[in-house]
Amino acid sequence: MSQETDTRARAAEKLPELDGILAVRRTVEGAAPYLFRPGDDLTGLVLEPRYPLASIVALLQRRHPEARLGVVARGCDVRALVEMAKRHQVDPDRLYLLGVACTSEEAEECYCPDPAPRLEGWPEGELLGERVPGAGPHPLVARYDEMALEERREFWQEQFRKCIKCYGCRNICPECFCEACALENPLWVEPGMLAPPFPTFHLIRAMHMANRCVGCRQCELTCPAHIPLTVLYDLIRQDVAQLLDYEPGADLEAPPPLSLTLTDAPLRGEHH
Repeated sequence: MSQETDTRARAAEKLPELDGILAVRRTVEGAAPYLFRPGDDLTGLVLEPRYPLASIVALLQRRHPEARLGVVARGCDVRALVEMAKRHQVDPDRLYLLGVACTSEEAEECYCPDPAPRLEGWPEGELLGERVPGAGPHPLVARYDEMALEERREFWQEQFRKCIKCYGCRNICPECFCEACALENPLWVEPGMLAPPFPTFHLIRAMHMANRCVGCRQCELTCPAHIPLTVLYDLIRQDVAQLLDYEPGADLEAPPPLSLTLTDAPLRGEHH
């Protein structure tokens, strides 16, 4: 039985207990997120293409606050839901996770170190598929460590010069949910200017993501200019792990350190 068939079968068993299961559905018109309701035909449920579903979960729970839903979630979806739950964007008590483990090939494609959902601590859920070892980091991360400071600056200047300020990276991100976005504040980002100011535009977003980014890679996949955004966020996640001993998305109970004072969450080691 393929992983997709297995997921479809398990969703069919679980669906009668829930008000709906969010997943990707393929029809003759294409594939898109879809809320399967009890009694629906699940043959259209697919695992590819991958689509970030966490933001849609938040919308559904906001619209239907009493509903008890399920979601077919990969490891990065679950990590995103964990960070969103800490910021009251989703309610874990009303969400059943059908956690799909990615394959080794999928992990390599995303440079994902943690390709199976971590369900410990989540109120209800189950793992579908086999855990496989995580992949190594993006090769640019290792190359970046060898660069001198001026070389790093030139690297990012060259990358960010390609930005057309389409906001695709922000709009696809499950962790971008501020009602007022600093990137649309003309005091920080002058309207009508391309490329956006270096390095302000991308560093504002990077700093906002410092203890939220779960490495889902959607920003990079969405970017029409092919800017290696996940390299920037991988580097920031490394700093957050070393300085604050925090891994976004790993633990539902761990408070996000940048929402606390330095007394509550002191820095570890030396900044680099």
